[in-house]
Amino acid sequence: MVKVVILGQGYVASIFASGLEKIKKGELGYYGVPLANELPIKVEDVEIVGSYDVDSNKIGKSLYEVVKLYDDNAPESLKGIVVRKGIHLGSLRNLPLKAEGLEDKMTLREAIDHLVEEWKELKPDVFINVCTTEAFVPFESREELERALDENRKERFTATQVYVYAAAKYAKEVGGAAFVNAIPTLIANDPVFAELAKESRLAVFGDDGATGATPLTADVLAHLAQRNRYVKDVAQFNIGGNNDFLALTDKERNKSKEFTKSSIVMDLLGYDAPHYIKPTGFLEPLGDRKFIAMHIEYVSFNGAIDELIINGRINDSPALAGLLVDLARLGKIAIEKGQFGPIYEVNAFYMKNPGPKDMPNIPRIIAYEKMRMWAGLEPRWL
Repeated sequence: MVKVVILGQGYVASIFASGLEKIKKGELGYYGVPLANELPIKVEDVEIVGSYDVDSNKIGKSLYEVVKLYDDNAPESLKGIVVRKGIHLGSLRNLPLKAEGLEDKMTLREAIDHLVEEWKELKPDVFINVCTTEAFVPFESREELERALDENRKERFTATQVYVYAAAKYAKEVGGAAFVNAIPTLIANDPVFAELAKESRLAVFGDDGATGATPLTADVLAHLAQRNRYVKDVAQFNIGGNNDFLALTDKERNKSKEFTKSSIVMDLLGYDAPHYIKPTGFLEPLGDRKFIAMHIEYVSFNGAIDELIINGRINDSPALAGLLVDLARLGKIAIEKGQFGPIYEVNAFYMKNPGPKDMPNIPRIIAYEKMRMWAGLEPRWL
């Protein structure tokens, strides 16, 4: 059994919860879950034991009521879980939502202790962070981190950074846990949090789940590199209509996302081809089904100039939710293996910006085989 706590009960988390319960009821297959039921821990063994959000319209409601906002066919099995108050630290700024957080009436240290005590009752193995994309500043040292907490400098932290600190404290007290960071805030790539996680027995998967255009772009760039074609330029963008895309209209949040998406070019090609790779805009009628576009111009034999143009419509939240089903189970496996801190073998396949810091993006087919072998599975194509 894998017990999961969700941090940020928005679109992705709700589709994750809904799809998971439908699989358990036999209403869905395993499409969209890369490892399906190959792992010794089955999909049906994943259990959501807690959920946290900061939207005042969700706090205190059952998970069923919240999931129903995103999926009309929400499973009734979710009625027994109540959405609890989490940490916001301004994460809903400029969004049409009223935020309520533990830190509104507590110091950061008190809020962390409050979360840890709740988690000791819920007994989660894995924390899945799908909060709204944040504007963040990494910490330069452990001392700076601890001092900012002691001084209750709420403006210095994001919700994710506080959640990871709390998860590390929890892991240290219970003997091990895992944290899945599916948003761009640097955690697996932040040496301060990576060190804290390792010494606290917290496995970290991150940063920023790779779901739609970005892994496809990575595969195409790897294909061109393997055939020694010179990439002249790359353009890739996404436009969506869900709240995450609305949040990305904030310049600093968009900058966070742009960094994790564009890091693939140098890693895969070995040179920094001119590129424009970023989430570009919000268009409400698109809803969760985002529009993606890609244009790659390259030089082939005898100086021939070729172009690839790819357009698509992708359901944003289900694409990530299916990966979370794997990551929850891989988190439990990491605990059982006694491997803590950022785990590159997993991150290289599932994340846009795989930690630890300075580890490269690699062709996804290679990352897939490395991940399988780490998980104890037979290679598929090697």
